[in-house]
Amino acid sequence: MHGGMLERDRSVGWRTGSARVPLTEETTDEGQGSLRTHANQDGHRAGTFRRSEALLAAMRHHRDKRKPRNYALLAVFMMTAGGCSTVPDVDEEIAQATSTTSPRALILTADGTLNVAQANRTLDNPAAGSAADALFERHLAIEQAIAGTPLTSGNATALLRDGDGTFAAVFAAIAEARQHINLEYYTLEDVEFSGRRLSELLVEKRRAGVAVNIIYDSYGSIDTPNAFFETLKSSGVNLLSFHPVNPLEAVAEGYSPNDRNHRKIMIVDGRVAIVGGVNLATYYQSKTPGDGSGSNAEAAQNEQAPEKDDPEDWRDLSVRIEGPAVAQLQGLFLGHWQSEGGSALDQTGFYPKPKTAGDQIIRIIGSSPQQDYSRYYLTLISAIRSAEQRIWLTTAYFVPTFEEKHALIAAAERGVDVRLMLPAVSDASQAVAVAHSHYGDLLEAGVKIFEIDHVILHSKSVTIDGVWSAIGSSNFDHRSVLFNDEVEAVVLGRKTAGDLETVFKEDQASAKEIKPEEWEQRPVAERVTDFFQRTLQYLL
Repeated sequence: MHGGMLERDRSVGWRTGSARVPLTEETTDEGQGSLRTHANQDGHRAGTFRRSEALLAAMRHHRDKRKPRNYALLAVFMMTAGGCSTVPDVDEEIAQATSTTSPRALILTADGTLNVAQANRTLDNPAAGSAADALFERHLAIEQAIAGTPLTSGNATALLRDGDGTFAAVFAAIAEARQHINLEYYTLEDVEFSGRRLSELLVEKRRAGVAVNIIYDSYGSIDTPNAFFETLKSSGVNLLSFHPVNPLEAVAEGYSPNDRNHRKIMIVDGRVAIVGGVNLATYYQSKTPGDGSGSNAEAAQNEQAPEKDDPEDWRDLSVRIEGPAVAQLQGLFLGHWQSEGGSALDQTGFYPKPKTAGDQIIRIIGSSPQQDYSRYYLTLISAIRSAEQRIWLTTAYFVPTFEEKHALIAAAERGVDVRLMLPAVSDASQAVAVAHSHYGDLLEAGVKIFEIDHVILHSKSVTIDGVWSAIGSSNFDHRSVLFNDEVEAVVLGRKTAGDLETVFKEDQASAKEIKPEEWEQRPVAERVTDFFQRTLQYLL
């Protein structure tokens, strides 16, 4: 593979120099598990960007006055232990990914496979036809080669709005669990819904004999009270801290403290899953992070918490999935569990026989800095390049790479309706300033930009041509491409795309459109500030 960092060898796993990481079924390409324990951190991942970014993250978190800590040692370690990550060459990586794979995309059904022309008709794609089929099939073949997983049909989806909608679905699924509950979250706290705490519900399920396994990011959950974890542990819950924020342990295990697990996944009984942008964090309850009742960790990773006059409601999205795609999420969870050294799990019932639950076609894509490239990043660029009608994208942090920005510009210039829903205010004010530095080029190309100022926008979604959608944890920024473990559900289906377009239209109705002529009239001082802020975009 490109860069020579990890060479694929299915019989023994990944070859990393002299070390070999054994693979189970769940940590193959089908499972997309993170390959960390012995992964080589040298090569092209050594340099200034990662060291500087890590220091900034530690310094920003140090501003949280609720729980003052001394992060000086950690910051110094991050400065010396990190490495530089280079945004991959999209064309080169796509060429390599597709050079040794079948050009035909696979869509697995209970009765065999569909070809793309059949899928287009099944999805009632208005652009279906020989030319559209060819373009659609080319993208799906590229997507399959990159992700290493097939599309699965027979899935049902339900879009979950904000914290309330997601918490309701999470608590309901956990309450109905009979065999196991697997949770993997960047920020995990003892959230409350309808008068019940998460800890109470999980302890209750353990007493009923349900297995509970949890992966949480050690940095994202750094402010979670230890009492919460102790309560879970004492009841028999299996807990695993991803990349402990401990310099000595990082050196011993060979990982960079700056590589974080940004995924948000819930799986119950191998049949129901929830994935998206919503953390199990109390700031969805308290509205504003850092107000004393919840974690400020994700805000700290990006920038300081908003001022008191800023909006308090958080806008976010997740998706509930039933059907064969749940198995791909299960594989991701187990991949992290094993690569992080988790204890052996009883996997009985983890992979029940798939049942048709709906008509949505889904591929789960897991991305990790341990891969030679971000799988979702390449998939998204390919999808944008293949768009014919419209691209509607919502993101909390718009800090595009060169390829992302120019893919959007090229789409707009060929007549595609490109719309961006972005925050006017954010828990990461610096990211907003960097986003502003890109507006001029995008507006000139015909991209329509809308800003929301009445909520804290934390959603991460995109829908293309009314049929291709992605919902997950990745932002439109360098960190999601280079540093984070992320997860996305790519959905082919007019229902999911239609639901996302409805949400976009509702947000657009209350958002402010940025007009090119008005943007050109901004004060010179503001333009200069944005220009200098852009120099930090590789650190965000």
